Amino acid sequence: MNHFDWKQLFNPEFYILLELGSVKIGLYVVLFIVFAETGLLAGFFLPGDSLLFLCGIYSQSLMTDISLGNDFLNVTVLALLISGMGILGNLIGYWVGAKSGDYLFNKEDNLLFKKKYLYQSKDFFEKYGNKAIVFARFLPIVRTFAPVIAGIVKMEKKKFIYFTVVGSLLWSFTMTFAGHYLYELFLYQFKIDLKHYIEYIVIGIIMLTTFPVVLKLLKKNVIKNK
Repeated sequence: MNHFDWKQLFNPEFYILLELGSVKIGLYVVLFIVFAETGLLAGFFLPGDSLLFLCGIYSQSLMTDISLGNDFLNVTVLALLISGMGILGNLIGYWVGAKSGDYLFNKEDNLLFKKKYLYQSKDFFEKYGNKAIVFARFLPIVRTFAPVIAGIVKMEKKKFIYFTVVGSLLWSFTMTFAGHYLYELFLYQFKIDLKHYIEYIVIGIIMLTTFPVVLKLLKKNVIKNK
């Protein structure tokens, strides 16, 4: 009998290949994770960008039950489903921010909520304004709390929805299509199966996407220490 390893929770491949009995539920789990990242304010520890990239690699498996019989259409529908859940999550996050006001800034930290991330997202929002909603989609942690900040500062709803839609579509299509077509390129042109290098891919994407956040924090600390 195989024992569950909690470390799998940080592995995007685990969610994509998840099965309930003989039923593949990876697609539904992926969509829930995308929603949870912003809609439940507890998704900062969940795999985001790497999850979408791997969704592109495993698109054929994920779309088995709702396949349209065309490779391009399947990836497109997958990206649309992901962006739809991202939009829904953002709308919930905005609503939470609008209703909570400053409550979250006074809330104590717990396992699923870290106030420091809220302040980081606030600084990011103040720097980039409305466009932060688009940029935040590509930044771990920040994308979880940016919609909340938008709600707290009462960002105009029409603008918020517009930038949310644009950001979610760009994020989902860029990451999913990149994973899908880079996988095919390496497989057919170089005879390299990227599925054998998933761990390295995940680590690389995490380093790439978290670098801007880390750099910003380092700059902030340097300024404080001067």
